[in-house]
Amino acid sequence: MTELNKRETVYLHELTVPAKAIDGNGHVNNVAYVQWMQDVAILHWESLGGMDIDHAENCTWVARSHHIEYLRPAYEDEVIQIRTWIDNVRRVRSVRKYEFKRLSDDQLLARGETDWVFIDVDSGRPKPIPGFVGENILG
Repeated sequence: MTELNKRETVYLHELTVPAKAIDGNGHVNNVAYVQWMQDVAILHWESLGGMDIDHAENCTWVARSHHIEYLRPAYEDEVIQIRTWIDNVRRVRSVRKYEFKRLSDDQLLARGETDWVFIDVDSGRPKPIPGFVGENILG
C-alpha cells in the first residue's frame, strides 16, 4: 500500500501577480484564478505524496466543477496567498476549497471550490478513492 504523508490540513502558497494574469479591465482575469486553483491543488497533493498514490492506483484527478466567488480585484505585482484544503473525501469524489488573500492589506479577494473525481487512467471511469486518503487528510 502506498502511504500518504499526514501534513497540515491547510496548504499555503504565495504568488506575485504576473502581467500575463491581467485582463482588459486592469485586474486579474477570472480565468487566472481557475488556473491557480488547479496549480495549488497539484502542489498540495504532491506535498502529501499523492502522486505516488496516483501512480500506484493508475489514476488521476479530473475537475468535475469549479465554483468561484470574486470579492475584490487583484492587480499586477500584488502578492497573493492562496490557502487550500480538502473539505471532504467521498467514494470517488473530493471537494477542495480555496481562499485568495492579498497580503498587503489582508483582504480576502476570492474563495472557491473544486469538485474533483478520481479517475482510472485506462478506463477513464471513476474509481473509489483509497480509504486511507480520507483518513490521513481529514484525520
